Amino acid sequence: MQKYILILLLSTLSFSIFAQENYFQQKLTYNIDVTLNDKEKSLKGFETIVYKNNSPSTLDFIWFHIWPNAYKNESTALFQQIRNDTSRKEKLKNVSYGSIDGLGFKVNGKLAETKAHPNPQYIDIVKVMLPAPLKSGDSVTITTGFNVKLPSYFSRSGYSGTEFMATQWYPKPAVFDRDGWHEFPYLDMGEFYSEYADYKVNITLPTNYVVGATGVMQNADELAAYKSIGAKNTAARNNKPALYRAKSSSGTKTLTYLINDVPDFAWFADQDLVIQYDTIKLASGKVVDAFSYYHNKENTLWVNSIDYIKDATKKYSQWIGEYEYPVVQAIEGPKNNASGGMEYPTITLITSPDAKKETLDGVITHEVGHNWFMSMLGNNERIHTWQDEGFNTFFQFRYEAEKYRSNSIFGDAIPAKIKELPADRFLASVYGALSNVPMQSAIETPAADFKTSEEYSLISYAKTALWLYILESQVGKEKFDQAFKNYFSEWKNKHPQPLDFKISMEKSLGVNLDKYFSLLNQQGKF
Repeated sequence: MQKYILILLLSTLSFSIFAQENYFQQKLTYNIDVTLNDKEKSLKGFETIVYKNNSPSTLDFIWFHIWPNAYKNESTALFQQIRNDTSRKEKLKNVSYGSIDGLGFKVNGKLAETKAHPNPQYIDIVKVMLPAPLKSGDSVTITTGFNVKLPSYFSRSGYSGTEFMATQWYPKPAVFDRDGWHEFPYLDMGEFYSEYADYKVNITLPTNYVVGATGVMQNADELAAYKSIGAKNTAARNNKPALYRAKSSSGTKTLTYLINDVPDFAWFADQDLVIQYDTIKLASGKVVDAFSYYHNKENTLWVNSIDYIKDATKKYSQWIGEYEYPVVQAIEGPKNNASGGMEYPTITLITSPDAKKETLDGVITHEVGHNWFMSMLGNNERIHTWQDEGFNTFFQFRYEAEKYRSNSIFGDAIPAKIKELPADRFLASVYGALSNVPMQSAIETPAADFKTSEEYSLISYAKTALWLYILESQVGKEKFDQAFKNYFSEWKNKHPQPLDFKISMEKSLGVNLDKYFSLLNQQGKF
């Protein structure tokens, strides 16, 4: 037995070393200038991308996502997916379309030829031909202007009233990894996979807007105003809130944001947002700025949202690995529209109603948690949805159980006597009930292959959480948590695939997990 274990440990270690030796990821640096026209609901931008080819291959072209074109007409993959799902097609009533144009790609100053994707539904993907082959280890500078007509808000990006959601808004290279190119269309049910990059973004807009964005604001006076007003609102959260007021009610301002090593950049703007601000001190002593932005209305549960952001960041840092960014934020979006929330690095948009504190806290925690599962661990969300949504849901369930004895799936259906149990026994009861829920599809189902949003959510979120709980129950919580921390440390700021997770967990736990991982392809209940 001891000899077998030694052989197993050596084999998993060698596989891990082999995987890391053959691993590569491209390196991007963005410099983007963008201007919001709030009357025309449009953006005008210019971007410069330095693209370094860290792959062993020579590249003759780069696929680009130009995702605003997904909103251009009803023949796109986005519209077709929504229309084919009876539970979602209602959201397309009275929508305003969006698009992107004004593109003129240059590579090292030379105009580049572009080619459309062969699938006519994929008008949100374009191939940029490189004037000269890009060899391994070399870099090119790519520039283009772009104009975005924002759609009405029904799927992540757009406008609603005075609020603007600028997400998936700029031309962005598709991921090129060990499996090749990952060019795919924007979908409502199915998320993203993006290269890690460093960003400098200059946002110009009317002076009276409050902005929440990926990264750290570089405008000292504006940042100081946000922090001062936000701290007052946090301290006196039950009083009439103090609101941000620009020094001039007319004209524009340009806000600059910096962030390194993230897979995306999003920003949001609205007038008369309430700002809350506080700091989070993590176990290492690191201090993180926390902001909450929400609508100014009476009796809102968002007055405590800053606490939910702080609690989530502390707990996930404790359970998985320390939050590495300098800021964490949540912003309230249009209610009951699109989803409960949508995550972006260092900031999340929350569209869930705030009827109960447990519900709002759970949604904010889940979306803040995506800073770990999407941002710091950048897996392919379109193909292996479970690797971010399911992992995140597993820790969200733990958070809800420890803090409230609640669960976001079962809600008020949980009997009072179950809520009186200790957190570990409460969770055991929740997962016991979950194991009896019909879940036909396999966990390892690409997002685009799910027939309905209900099945997508049930499998990618809940079934995966149950799958992780089975492993935790078998090896013990302490060993499971340490193994997960090792996985996070090993693959942070990289693109882990399912096999990478398996190898990492086997190495930490010292056991063969073939039988356990075979459950990923199992139809029906475990």
